[in-house]
Amino acid sequence: MSTVSPTSSAGASPHRGLFGSIYDSIADLGAVVILWTETLGDMVLFSLRTFSWLFSRLPRRDTLLPAFYNIGVLSLPVIALTGTFIGMVLAVQSYTQFQAFGFETRLGALINMSMSRELGPVLAATMLAGRVGSAIAAELGTMRVTEQIDALESMGANAIQYLVVPRFLGCLLMIPSLTIMAIFMGVVGGGYYSIHILGIDSYHYWTNSQQFVENWDLFYGVFKSVFFGATIALVSCYRGFHCAPGAEGVGRAATAAFVMSFVFILILDLGLSIGLDHVYNWIWPQWATYQ
Repeated sequence: MSTVSPTSSAGASPHRGLFGSIYDSIADLGAVVILWTETLGDMVLFSLRTFSWLFSRLPRRDTLLPAFYNIGVLSLPVIALTGTFIGMVLAVQSYTQFQAFGFETRLGALINMSMSRELGPVLAATMLAGRVGSAIAAELGTMRVTEQIDALESMGANAIQYLVVPRFLGCLLMIPSLTIMAIFMGVVGGGYYSIHILGIDSYHYWTNSQQFVENWDLFYGVFKSVFFGATIALVSCYRGFHCAPGAEGVGRAATAAFVMSFVFILILDLGLSIGLDHVYNWIWPQWATYQ
């Protein structure tokens, strides 16, 4: 007859059954909440250190210009191409609904306003997070794994001032230009497809576009893009600086940089859209009923 030893019974988990599963689920949820709280706290401290070096001393020109070139110039082709096809897709998807009500000549107003206010900045930020953000996280993560960042600090240089600030300024200052390019190419793509493929009268198309789209709409999108660029740079640099060891850690850092940047972009997009709408209604209350 087999017996159970006291040591084996003492080492068994006291949580069994339904209540044990509920307890484990709550414990796992709490661990995730604690992890996210710690991560957000570390990111805030990392951002404060970045801002302190940004306002205390600007980086050198030889570190700043390559960041501008890699982030801004090399991102133009993919953003221009994507913006063009997004404008065409808007024309294809909206034409049938507008034609049913006899408003096909106002299709340009929808396309141009959508590109200026929402799709242009979000598209540019998403492309920047995928092309630049992941690359920044992978590059800095590789430097962390190979101890290049530690070697840089051992020589007396500040890693944040030398590595993070140039990339932060590159994303912050280049994304407005990329957003304007995405908006412009979306307007061109949507106008070309609407006029030359769908056969909409060009005069009424551009006249309605001019009447419904204002300078505020362009400012609306460019203003939001500045916050998107700053978020992408801080999140990507943070994930690269806190990369786990090994090649797997570098890959996870690059993936996490894109995912976190995209989530924060959507959250910021919602908050900034609500705030800018309130500002518009406060400055021009007579037009509030038309928004």
